[in-house]
Amino acid sequence: MRVTVLTGGTSAERDVALASAVQVIGALRSRGHDVAVVDTARGYIPESDEGALLPGMVGTEPPPIDRLHALERGLLLSGLADLAVVRDAEVLFLALHGGRGEDGTIQTLLEMVGVPYTGSGRLGSAMAMDKDISKRLFRAAGVQTADWVMAPASRTQVDRDFGWPVVVKPSKQGSTVGLTVVKSQDKYDAAVTLARQFDDEVMIERFVPGRELTVGVLEGGTLPVGEIIPRHEIFDYECKYTPGMSQEIFPADLPEAVSAECGRLSLVAHEALKLGGYSRVDFRLTPAGELFCLEVNTLPGMTATSLLPQAAGAVGIQFPELCERICRAARRVRVEDPS
Repeated sequence: MRVTVLTGGTSAERDVALASAVQVIGALRSRGHDVAVVDTARGYIPESDEGALLPGMVGTEPPPIDRLHALERGLLLSGLADLAVVRDAEVLFLALHGGRGEDGTIQTLLEMVGVPYTGSGRLGSAMAMDKDISKRLFRAAGVQTADWVMAPASRTQVDRDFGWPVVVKPSKQGSTVGLTVVKSQDKYDAAVTLARQFDDEVMIERFVPGRELTVGVLEGGTLPVGEIIPRHEIFDYECKYTPGMSQEIFPADLPEAVSAECGRLSLVAHEALKLGGYSRVDFRLTPAGELFCLEVNTLPGMTATSLLPQAAGAVGIQFPELCERICRAARRVRVEDPS
């Protein structure tokens, strides 16, 4: 296949996207595919420049905001349609995370261009990226999720409705960027200010204690449930992308009934958001045995430490095969059965 990998972009998860691209490019080339690369903020990357422009590792913190703002002056998204490596590709692999790469913007453009792309469509991508909308849909579908309120919300209101701690986070952001676990009233305002640096909408959510679980959805089925044990209090940016900062167990050591319920709820959440292709659904399992859905990732990470590839590996799907299956599924959906 002629595959063009779209990566980079201008979101706070830019470095994650670039690291995902490095893994995907190598995997697809190892299977004999013709692979080109486009940074949606900078344009086409010749193969001779890939080593210099595509870092394979993610730092311990997101890129500085001023660096991302500078990239905003790069390639206009509409210019993607003019690139031959985009127009002539048999499939576009979206190694993009956050921002316009995951919120339905890129997906809308690519549907107008008519080139098959991996992952979910424009509507599902937009709904999943918006945490307020996705949680409303979870509840409507019978999937339990933590209580929440959108800012503005006073410290008095939060104290009355939730107590402490609470989670304060941007409504449309991933990789825990801008997220704070607030344990007391005096830290609340600063947490809201931080979250607003990354989104104009801020969510305040009841903190749910318990074990961190994750389920990959692939081609209409689920992969083994995994458990994440981070070295920090939460599975934050550093723990996600720094080797050795978390322990990931696939399959998780869970009662069979709990694993089955995780799988069932993952498919319900995936379908409630009208997603396609593949996704990753994150949960908290409380000490009382309750499952709370945290969020659904429509373009889960594909870095060297990412969870979806580990889940696939637990059932014998090696990374190159996983990438190829994702590409072939995109072509089936958008070429052979575009309805």
